[in-house]
Amino acid sequence: MIIMQFDFALTNVPEPPALRQVLNLSNPPSVKNAEPVWKVLIYDQCGQDIISPLLSVKDLRELGITLHLLITAERDPVPDVAAVYLVQPTEENVRLIARDMELHLYDSLYLNFISPVSRQRLEDLAKAAILSDSTHYVKKVYDQYLNFITLEEDLFMLKHHDQESLSYYALNRGVVKDTEMEEIIDSIVDSLFSVLVTLDLKTQGTVPIIRSPPGNAAEMVAEKLDKKLRENLRDSRSSLFTSDSLHSGQFSFQRPLLVILDRNVDLATPLHHTWTYQALSHDVLDLRLNRITLSPRIYDLNPADKFWVQHKGSPFPLVAEAVQEELESYRSSEEEVKRLRSSMGLDGDNADEAVALVSDSTNKLTSAVSSLPELLEKKRLIDLHTTLATAVLDQIKARKLDVFFEVEEKILSKTTLDKSLMDMLVDPKAGTPADKMRLFLIYFLCGPNMSDSEVDSYLAAISEECKQYLPSIHYLRRWKSYCKMALSSNQYQGGGTRTVNMFSKLMSHGSQFVMEGVKNLVIKKHNLPITRIVDALMELKSLQEVEDYRYLDPKVFHRGTDMSRTPFQDALVFVVGGGNYIEYQNLADYSKGKQIVYGCTHLMTAIDFLNQIIKHLSLTPQDVSVQ
Repeated sequence: MIIMQFDFALTNVPEPPALRQVLNLSNPPSVKNAEPVWKVLIYDQCGQDIISPLLSVKDLRELGITLHLLITAERDPVPDVAAVYLVQPTEENVRLIARDMELHLYDSLYLNFISPVSRQRLEDLAKAAILSDSTHYVKKVYDQYLNFITLEEDLFMLKHHDQESLSYYALNRGVVKDTEMEEIIDSIVDSLFSVLVTLDLKTQGTVPIIRSPPGNAAEMVAEKLDKKLRENLRDSRSSLFTSDSLHSGQFSFQRPLLVILDRNVDLATPLHHTWTYQALSHDVLDLRLNRITLSPRIYDLNPADKFWVQHKGSPFPLVAEAVQEELESYRSSEEEVKRLRSSMGLDGDNADEAVALVSDSTNKLTSAVSSLPELLEKKRLIDLHTTLATAVLDQIKARKLDVFFEVEEKILSKTTLDKSLMDMLVDPKAGTPADKMRLFLIYFLCGPNMSDSEVDSYLAAISEECKQYLPSIHYLRRWKSYCKMALSSNQYQGGGTRTVNMFSKLMSHGSQFVMEGVKNLVIKKHNLPITRIVDALMELKSLQEVEDYRYLDPKVFHRGTDMSRTPFQDALVFVVGGGNYIEYQNLADYSKGKQIVYGCTHLMTAIDFLNQIIKHLSLTPQDVSVQ
């Protein structure tokens, strides 16, 4: 291979290092407080999306990253400094790297390709290095298998920018060409393969057993991923799954389960109004890549934020109470510091004289002062979540989101509504046109069967107000009519809400959150359709919806052979065509005692999904992709 003539060679990484290790020149992270090696970080849009939810500017500085820029940006030479690249192996990126070598912008280059680089692109890079006499600048070239975005320890998606290429519409439009669909499926498979290579489950490095429904994009992904895993396992010397090979003759009883599902398995949940902090933030504040923008400020929500970690899955009223309690606790700590200073005479002109008179009180003050950094960080988080919770509360009040959520929960749980659906839809004070259309679509999909004339009467009532969203019902009418498997009446079991006494602490004088007019709804525990499917597959339960699911084991020669006899403890659930925080939280609530990772092609808000459905207006009924 021509590349071997030079000072660098492609390095496959069986168990890719953490992102911090990649940014540390692929060495283990430095010892804490050690002097970092200063370097420049160059990324493309995909690399930026991967880094953004995981590392702040402060984190990058601690890793020695003094400058970070897009590869397409105009960049000045930075001599005597190493450059770390995190980019996709595209023709354009290879050309830009070659230009950087020619201009001798950096002292040394560490090239990290997000997904495996082809031999042709690698040879193009080598030729460019020869022509510019730059081979000695390139120290390492890595295939990193990082082609996905990690948002939480148990949550990932494949794309943020250019997510339209993997959207529900892209996968289900009737006019898609076979070559276009192949390209989409290959992109999903390559990213899922990267996820499996880097998966941090207890069974890391173990090939999963794959289950998927037949007859849709999810099955196509499952088939191709199964083939890709088999090919990698064929040669144990180069396999990226170090603990597995086809020749080992051993089958682990604790192998993980990979459940690949199609968005068509549940079209109601993506439209559902929600009541938990994280899902509400995504729905009404447009949470993207763990970041919320409330002009002019940007708020980061990451694992270091203990309040966010503890309360992101809580119903909003509990979050509001928790913010208030944190604020009162902070004020109490602040008052204690002030009281100590005052009692020691450290206020005013007598401070110097008082210092000579204090003894044991000094220790108390020293202890209090030493906790100031922690106290200031606590105050910062309180201010952050006060701002976000207030913004969410404003939306709840303005749009009556608590009422929409309660009504939708009653529809999903087959509970009688307190007032007619028509009354809510024509109420000028209730919600936005999008809120009303979401409610109606959920009733249409999950409520009692309606005749065409009933549907038309509802549409006539909202036609003027919800004009821009009417195409969505036209698509779903066709989808429901041509669906091979009608939505089962027991698809949404349990659920609903109950209203408890008004907020105990939030009605007090001086509270940050005045909750009058907002219902204090407590969610009843229930499993959404995807959680019910995952439960049946993990626990080997009998469930009609999963009876015809494909069983693919990349380690077994004969496909379709069901070797599983023991319930699974670890699972990865992946939704083709878009996911949401509602399903993620429902799986997290279910997974007590298990380890379940939720992933999707992209995370979409209800408005995103509405717009995807509206795009289908131009399709004919036979073009509609069905389950």
